Amino acid sequence: MELKRVVVTGIGAITPLGTNVVETWNSVLNGVSGAAPITHFDASKFKTQFACEVKNFDPLKYFDRKDARKLDLYAQYAIAAAEEALENCGVNLDTVDKDEVGVIFAAGIGGIKTFEEEIGYYYANLEMGPKFNPFFIPKMISDIAAGQISIKYGFHGPNYSTCSACASSTNAIIDAFTNIRMGKANMIVTGGAEAAITPGGIGGFNAMNAISTRNDEPTSASRPFSKSRDGFVMGDGAACLIFEELDHALARGANILCEVVGGGMSADAYHLTATHPDGLGAKLVMKRALYDAGMNPKDIDYINVHGTSTPVGDISESKAIMEVFGDHAYKLNISSTKSMTGHLLGAAGAIEAIFSVLSVVNDIVPPTINFMAGDEDPEIDYNLNFTFNKAQKRTVNAALSNTFGFGGHNASVIVKKYIK
Repeated sequence: MELKRVVVTGIGAITPLGTNVVETWNSVLNGVSGAAPITHFDASKFKTQFACEVKNFDPLKYFDRKDARKLDLYAQYAIAAAEEALENCGVNLDTVDKDEVGVIFAAGIGGIKTFEEEIGYYYANLEMGPKFNPFFIPKMISDIAAGQISIKYGFHGPNYSTCSACASSTNAIIDAFTNIRMGKANMIVTGGAEAAITPGGIGGFNAMNAISTRNDEPTSASRPFSKSRDGFVMGDGAACLIFEELDHALARGANILCEVVGGGMSADAYHLTATHPDGLGAKLVMKRALYDAGMNPKDIDYINVHGTSTPVGDISESKAIMEVFGDHAYKLNISSTKSMTGHLLGAAGAIEAIFSVLSVVNDIVPPTINFMAGDEDPEIDYNLNFTFNKAQKRTVNAALSNTFGFGGHNASVIVKKYIK
């Protein structure tokens, strides 16, 4: 069968840098950090007391009070991002064939805030016997954001969630791409959401020594590709993209942002939480994305890397890029936007896909912030252009976005300028 072309026609975001795409993108281009002391709970006794929280999010802007109480924070973020993306894409919801619109929306963890609150209440009130909120389960499960979006808009197409830790939303994006490509839907609302800045989230990652403990300097704590990096900074939020079959988009006169052309997936099959030290899975996933797109390494201009600011991960990813791209690696722009947004876990791939889309649209590469001269890691080749500290203008015909998750899950997606 002839595969259909897939384009991006809308984007939406709720992030630590803004409650919409414009605010978020402007902050990213200006190298703003979203890190600050934690306000979601009292973190004073935790090893890490800061994170990249969403600021100024008002759920009552999107839901009435009764409905808001039925939704975990991660699902609230998801629905808000989807609302912006659907408005951005300009689709007429009264005339679109809703049987042909799907929702594939990811979460790596889901409603951990709800889970902690409900279990905490149970153990604090054992003498009362088991008493749980009837919305406990539907608030907590990681697929409910996808379900809630479809219910809100009446979309009857493919509807599910993907879960592959920090690769979750890139896997959702690839599934959305594949479904439209194969004619199983005309349009899919895709992306991811996470709200894991909770006692369990921070405490759990602290126990693994996975997150930074620079409590005295949170805005500079995320330092991808710097020798002094000491772990990632937690972030929360959501990002949503509207994927659409090209002819469907053209027929309704949609504003096409770019084209989605390839996706790759692989497994490290190596370690529970650490990436393969030689970047084995990273190499495979980038090669597979390029093959799927019918592209050569030299066709890529920008890589939005996983780049979490962990000691092993940053080295292995840079090695993988050099092996896959060869001499062309030195002509690429590379950046880790996690240095500003923090790591949105299951939502990371979606927001970084949006940054890749906007780089292609605007011919500009966002920076990797917090690098200082004298902080070079001897195991990293600094002849690579990591776009340190300042955005760089350049033609971006095609961008690749990497995400890697606990369990060895790897996913990469490629977007490029739309050409008729």
